[in-house]
Amino acid sequence: MEAIKGVPYGMSNFTDVREQNRYYVDKTMYLPLLEEQANYLIFIRPRRFGKSLFLDMLRSYYDLSQKDKFQSLFGDLWIGKHPTPLQGTYQMLYLDFSKIGGGIDDLPRNFDAYSTVQLNGFLNRYQEYYSDEFISSFRSAEKGIDKLHILDDEARRLGYRLYLIIDEYDNFTNVVLNERGNEIYKAITHASGFYRDAFKNYKGMFDRIFMTGVSPVTLDDLTSGFNIGWNISTNPFFNQMLGFSEEDVRAMLRYYQEAGQLKGDVEEMIQEMKPWYDNYCFAKESLKRDPRMFNCDMVLYYLRNRVQLGESPEFMIDPNTKTDYNKMKNLIRLDRLDGDRKGVLRKITEEGKLLTSLFNSFSADELTKPEIFPSLLFYYGMLTLVGTRGDRVILGIPNNNVRKQYYEYLLEEFQSKGDINLNGLKDLFDSMTFDGDWHPALEFIAHAYKDNSSVRSSIEGERNIQGFFTAYLSINAYYLTMPEVELNHGFCDMFLMPDLQRYPDIEHSYILELKYLPKDKFDKQAAEQWDAAVEQIHGYAEGTKVRQLCRETRLHCIVMQFCGWELARMEEV
Repeated sequence: MEAIKGVPYGMSNFTDVREQNRYYVDKTMYLPLLEEQANYLIFIRPRRFGKSLFLDMLRSYYDLSQKDKFQSLFGDLWIGKHPTPLQGTYQMLYLDFSKIGGGIDDLPRNFDAYSTVQLNGFLNRYQEYYSDEFISSFRSAEKGIDKLHILDDEARRLGYRLYLIIDEYDNFTNVVLNERGNEIYKAITHASGFYRDAFKNYKGMFDRIFMTGVSPVTLDDLTSGFNIGWNISTNPFFNQMLGFSEEDVRAMLRYYQEAGQLKGDVEEMIQEMKPWYDNYCFAKESLKRDPRMFNCDMVLYYLRNRVQLGESPEFMIDPNTKTDYNKMKNLIRLDRLDGDRKGVLRKITEEGKLLTSLFNSFSADELTKPEIFPSLLFYYGMLTLVGTRGDRVILGIPNNNVRKQYYEYLLEEFQSKGDINLNGLKDLFDSMTFDGDWHPALEFIAHAYKDNSSVRSSIEGERNIQGFFTAYLSINAYYLTMPEVELNHGFCDMFLMPDLQRYPDIEHSYILELKYLPKDKFDKQAAEQWDAAVEQIHGYAEGTKVRQLCRETRLHCIVMQFCGWELARMEEV
């Protein structure tokens, strides 16, 4: 009997995945499509989307030194039955710029030192193709840039094909941009900066280049040094090249179920994962024709827990990704490049989506512009395509995993202006969840809003109140806090959807309608506004979608009406 394939959680080496009999979601059918594109390709995707494994598969396929392993590595995959003439014809140089670190003053030296090590490894793999004289000259060169020039000259003379793969091309430059500011960043990516010079050399000596990253910022600033790259990040042909489709996930779960390694209902598992890991789309043309994509690392994290422990993970967000998401959060803050980013983040958090133009490239100087910032969030995976309107796109929060990060941002902002006892609030949430005693928790948040003048001073109004409530309700682990969710042909202010798959003993669920009037209009308009809110919330509650999501819990419809910054009326209706 064939051995059961292992879960490839955390693996980025394609050869290891194949030789160690790990489950592999076949992406090799994209290789011929890539060959039909330009020779120098750029592909941007969020972290934890399988970029490194894909690049290593690419390297293994084209690597001259692995030509004889084609059948064992690729034989049962799509490309094994449809090989291209370019298979196994390139000498490959693989660079991973996430491995370059150190202080700003050390970066040029560390960059060259890393390049030197990788070029020495290149020669070890392909030395049988070169003369002793060349090998001696190459090894005697101390700097990576000198080795690169020597290799370029000899490969051209002998007619060898060279293929360069760069993983995380923007890793350390994004760190520099965030931690040291725009001027230092410009020094390495403009004029005679060492990073710009490196790319000037790359474009002249390699037959093909494929590079990935999480942002087009560095790419745009390197344009004068690398002006022949073809960006396929939003090309619909490659929308599904990374990540898992729902069918990919279903096939994987069924494989382990049929192998006796996975217990439970596969469709229920998919429904549990979808709100947390799914819903990514990277091309406008794919909105109607392609399935949404899952974050593959998160799916593997969930699967590993299910296989090893027999149950869903306690935390739906992989704790091992905390460092990645902290990096992303730091980049999003862009503390030295403020502009109107806070207004953009607040709007996204409170409304869940925004209408904007999607930019394929932009410089660091432009990140302060509110029209540019959403595009940066899109490439980081913090927003995704959810629709179009005219010549613009609608970007939305893809899933609860990302939504949690926005809520944390808001919570940090509010807590920095007035510390609220979160442990005490969680005690009130327990009563709200299991006993239906909702009044103390909601009143606590309303009073905290009233007492926090620095929160109110920025934007006083319904959106401001809703953002405050969203941030603090989000620490309640028993509910998925969903602002502006569509229920029965309308958009409720807030739906607290019970997470019954993880906490089946939840007994209560909630729809909140938050209404605001300025003090000078309250007496005249309050009664009419209240009646309209009651009618709205009853309409939401009658929808079949609400009943499906709430299941057996008791649904509470709560209307809260604010007079200025003060709660004037709150009732269950």
